[in-house]
Amino acid sequence: MASTDSEPGNEPGRAEVDARAGPVLLEFGSARCGHCRAAQPLIEAAVAAHPGIERIRVEDGPGRPLGRSFRVKLWPTLIFMRDGREIERLVRPQRTEVIAAALERIEAPDSR
Repeated sequence: MASTDSEPGNEPGRAEVDARAGPVLLEFGSARCGHCRAAQPLIEAAVAAHPGIERIRVEDGPGRPLGRSFRVKLWPTLIFMRDGREIERLVRPQRTEVIAAALERIEAPDSR
């Protein structure tokens, strides 16, 4: 599946995200965030092994509706969804293995 980078103010709406079928990784962060930049190699390594998972990268910030609808407080926040339902959430992940394990859980058909 493809990775989608949203532009500020052009991110998908909550209803659109909730309507997505299958596994989806929502990645909330900011280009200015040091924690986000540090986590990118970890996230990239984990995602590379799961090409069937749609990844939506959201440039988040104060007042951005999608991040607020998920109550994102810190960056990066990774939200692992399957069929429009949040399965797991990681905030400021520091290990590729933890991200990969969450990706495996949303990829599995019995993760409901």
